[in-house]
Amino acid sequence: MIFNAVRSDARNWPSEQVAELFSEGFPQFITADRLVKRYIGRVREFFPELDLMLLDAQEIPVAAGWAVPLRWDGRDGSLPSGYTDALVRAVEGHEQGVRPDTLVICGALVTPSLKGRGLAGRMLTALRDAGQQAGLRRVVAPVRPTAKARYPLTPIESYLRWRRPDGTALDPWIRTHERLGAEILAAAPESQTMTGTVAEWEGWTGLALPESGDYVIPDGLSVLRVDRDADLGLYREPNVWMRHR
Repeated sequence: MIFNAVRSDARNWPSEQVAELFSEGFPQFITADRLVKRYIGRVREFFPELDLMLLDAQEIPVAAGWAVPLRWDGRDGSLPSGYTDALVRAVEGHEQGVRPDTLVICGALVTPSLKGRGLAGRMLTALRDAGQQAGLRRVVAPVRPTAKARYPLTPIESYLRWRRPDGTALDPWIRTHERLGAEILAAAPESQTMTGTVAEWEGWTGLALPESGDYVIPDGLSVLRVDRDADLGLYREPNVWMRHR
C-alpha cells in the first residue's frame, strides 16, 4: 500500500480521524512536563515542516510524528539530557540564529487498529527524509522504550541492554529503530520530569496515593515519588538515545 507523508498543518483534519489516531498515544501524565509546556508552542511555530502525518490511499491519517532540529557536535557526552532538553535547545538555538545540523526525532504514533503493520517504521523514515531535505546530516532520537513500563524498578542503563534470544532488542520500540539502522548511544535517565499535586497524580494514574513514598504507576517507566506534606508528585521518565545511520 502507498502512504504519503504531509505536514500536519496541511489541512484541517476531521475530528474523528484525529481522535482515533491519538486515542492511545501517551499516558495522561505526559502533559505534566512543565518545561515542555513552555516550549511546545514555539516548536510547532518554528518547525512545522518536521511535524508530519502519514496518510493512506484514502488520505486518512494513520500515523503521526514530529522532530526538531538542533546543533550537536556528534559526541555522546554533549547530547541533550533527553526529550525536553532537545526541545529547549532547538527553540533557543532557532531564536539565537544557530544553524542546526542534527534532526532529533521526538516521537511517533500509529492508529491503534493498524499497529503491527510497519507504519511506525514508515513514519520514522518520513521524518528522516524530512531532515535530510532540510540539510540535517545527523539523526538521533530520545526513544521512549514502551515495554519498560513492565519493569519500572529496573535502571534504564540495564534495560537498554536487554536482548531477545535472537539478539534483537527486548523493547519493541528500540527494536523498530534498530531495524532502520539505528544504534544505542546512551541512556537518558531523566529525559522528562513531570510534576503535579497528589490529587492530579491520583487522577492521572487512577490510584490512591495515601502516604508519602514511591509508587509504581500504570504506564510509568520509573516510579512516582510522592511527598504528601508538600502536596507534590515527582516522576522522572527515562529514555534511550539512539542514532540513525
